[in-house]
Amino acid sequence: MLDTDNYLKPWIVNRADPYVLKHTDGLYYFTASVPEYDRLVLRKAATLEGLVNAQETVIWRKHETGEMGNHIWAPELHFIDGKWYIYFAAGTAEDQWAIRPYVLECGDEDPITGTWVEKGKIKLDFESFSLDATTFEHNGKRYLIWAQYKESDSNLYIAKLANPWTIIGPQVLISTPEYDWEIQGYRVNEGPAVLMRNGRIFVAFSASATDHRYCMGLLEASLEADLLDPGSWTKHPKPVFETNEETENYGPGHNSFTVSEDGSTDLMVYHARPYEELIGSALSDPNRHARVQAFTWKEDGTPDFGVPGK
Repeated sequence: MLDTDNYLKPWIVNRADPYVLKHTDGLYYFTASVPEYDRLVLRKAATLEGLVNAQETVIWRKHETGEMGNHIWAPELHFIDGKWYIYFAAGTAEDQWAIRPYVLECGDEDPITGTWVEKGKIKLDFESFSLDATTFEHNGKRYLIWAQYKESDSNLYIAKLANPWTIIGPQVLISTPEYDWEIQGYRVNEGPAVLMRNGRIFVAFSASATDHRYCMGLLEASLEADLLDPGSWTKHPKPVFETNEETENYGPGHNSFTVSEDGSTDLMVYHARPYEELIGSALSDPNRHARVQAFTWKEDGTPDFGVPGK
């Protein structure tokens, strides 16, 4: 059994929206939002513990004008068809709230020393605040799931991809905030993270305002179903991960998934603050720290994320 005691306290400090990829080279790659929201960073190590003190490299900085000039948020690193891709959200230099999803590409072997090329903005079916794009492959088809505002709600959408930066066909609504725990402060579903196990696809997501009320919910669908059919998706009615005062995990969320070094233990990487009262605003408070926690599976085949910090 993997000993994650060292990870239950803040693992990598001042790094929110953490994303970890265990690559085929056996190394772990880490990226996350930085408190200044002005750059994209990567680090790598042979172990999760090694990531804590691994050198962090800036692989891209925000533009001084125009698109990708503000609020550089929630990067994810993916390896698709022999190339590296980073999905991230950004505003414009002139309007920090004109948030849209963007993609970078690197064709070199090492994404840290390699050259990154801007593939531009992902063009969606309608223009509005949109972020937190993630991608996965199933049955030879690649999909994108992301959060996008329509009216007052941040909803989750899915679409098929023609290539890593281009959706094809319609974008399909699969989740909108409806339960009390999804509408605290703001009406939010965001930060989707994909797990496939036991014949099902699970999408963990984050809900409500990004303070102590932030929490995680869970969607699921059969892997035999049409993932572009909204009727294929079911939302669990209760949050699956939420604030725990005993362990000083406040507002846990915006997670990703990985596995232990030997591949035997499933791990969730997420951020949380060590206190409830914010220092400034939810965005200016820098103390959303990345954490790692093992999780298990229930007899009914659904993930059991347990209690934050335990």
